[in-house]
Amino acid sequence: MTTANMTAPKTESTGNTALSFSDEQAMLLDSAKSFCGDKSDINAVRSLLKSDNGHNPEVWREMVALGWTGIAIPEQYGGFAMGLGSTVPVIESMGRHLLGTAFITSTLAAQAILRGGSEAQRQHWLPKVVEGTVGSMALLDNEDWGAKLCGVNATLSTNDSESGSTSKIVLSGKKLLVADATVADFFVVSINHNGNPALAIVEASQLTEGAITANTLIDETKRAATVDFSGVTISPDVLLPHSEQALKDVRLIGALLIAAEATGTSAATLDCIVSYLTSRIQFGRLIGSYQSLKHPTVEILLQMDSSRSLIYHAASLLDDGPDKGPVEADTEVACRMAKAQATETLLFAGDRAVQFHGGMGFTYDCDAMLYIRRAQWAQHQYGDAQHHRFHLARLLLD
Repeated sequence: MTTANMTAPKTESTGNTALSFSDEQAMLLDSAKSFCGDKSDINAVRSLLKSDNGHNPEVWREMVALGWTGIAIPEQYGGFAMGLGSTVPVIESMGRHLLGTAFITSTLAAQAILRGGSEAQRQHWLPKVVEGTVGSMALLDNEDWGAKLCGVNATLSTNDSESGSTSKIVLSGKKLLVADATVADFFVVSINHNGNPALAIVEASQLTEGAITANTLIDETKRAATVDFSGVTISPDVLLPHSEQALKDVRLIGALLIAAEATGTSAATLDCIVSYLTSRIQFGRLIGSYQSLKHPTVEILLQMDSSRSLIYHAASLLDDGPDKGPVEADTEVACRMAKAQATETLLFAGDRAVQFHGGMGFTYDCDAMLYIRRAQWAQHQYGDAQHHRFHLARLLLD
């Protein structure tokens, strides 16, 4: 192909960072910005705060129709093979508009199967995800993302008969803070199998009645639940054969996707701050003219663009897909840096938004309340900044 025939990548200015995208990625980004802005204005967000599922099912169906659920899934399984990097601008747009959906957790469940599953498991489940079937990751046994033990135990049970024996696995134990559990069609669950961590696919229909107990979250735009897998019987063929590496990869990918969402929310928080500082008059002056408010506002901008650079760098390293092998050390570093930076930026921005609004910032009617709550939740998901700094030190010094 000659240079004259090559299509130049399109440049999209997001914040102060100019990023280059392929034609497909640029179209996807434009679509995400338009869709999220249209479907999730602040009034729509507030209307869903007290709903059971936290999102509009019709919006989810439209996302499926747009093909977003197949972005990071290879073509042989019905997807578009655009790579995980192409989900990042979509998730960033969702974060900017606080759009509540099961997109992140369903993407992670698909990645677990893609990276750790057998070919038969991929062929069965990945086309379903593309068509809108919702998956969820069930990983947490307690609130420590660094914990290595799996609280859901697997016991082998053999049913003998005159014609032979059939081995089954019986699960016992609970998982905490399972994202979008009430709308999930299946779960990818971390279990303790023969003393080792493993991943198993459990369909929602296999759960006993009352197994899902909704959690009360600080971020009312999100939904999570405790899921009791006790008594669920599974066959060995639902165990992912490459569970150990898939579990590590999904934790890092999850950290990156939460970082992308947090970066989008930081942009919305900055918009909220700037709007208030350029309209509120105190002592005869716009309050945005005071240095004590100018400086932290600029600091948010600096940190936000740093976060954006980190998430897109990590996305570019992941974008080659699992056929290139497991997540390498450089990619792990990039994902952990992105998560630590992005969620701390949002935490700082959310805090400043509340403080700048004064007493009103602490009220339920102020939008700053939504952003600081999102910041608290995002910080916890897939490890907080301290958790990732601990692992970055290990990678750097050990």
